[in-house]
Amino acid sequence: MKLSYARLKTGGYLLAFFLLFGILVTVASSTAQAQYRRYDRRNDNYGEWSRRNALQVARQQGYSYGMNVGAADAQRGQSFNPQRSRYYRSGSAGYSSSYGNRGVYRQVFRDAFIQGYRDGFQRYAYRRDRFRRW
Repeated sequence: MKLSYARLKTGGYLLAFFLLFGILVTVASSTAQAQYRRYDRRNDNYGEWSRRNALQVARQQGYSYGMNVGAADAQRGQSFNPQRSRYYRSGSAGYSSSYGNRGVYRQVFRDAFIQGYRDGFQRYAYRRDRFRRW
């Protein structure tokens, strides 16, 4: 009798232990999932910020490349033609996949490239013409 009562008591303790263990695992799992969702949200916000920042990067890169190419073309005495540049044709200098849609990046880059090309070309074409007059 004592042996079967001891078995029942031990079985009860084991059952209680595994029940508590199951509850703890469930609670820990739901806490981890909530933290993962928060982390996911943070990543989404970072991704959104990165995509918004991509337009600024595209403008800066496009203008910079355009300014340099336009100035070089004017110094060499070439005609005004921003589409001649390989940077304009590719439109993806400085692009990263984290920026999102490559087509949007290209459009912003090309618009800024033309503006930079115009500024660079005019600056050096004016200097070149000015020195020819003397």
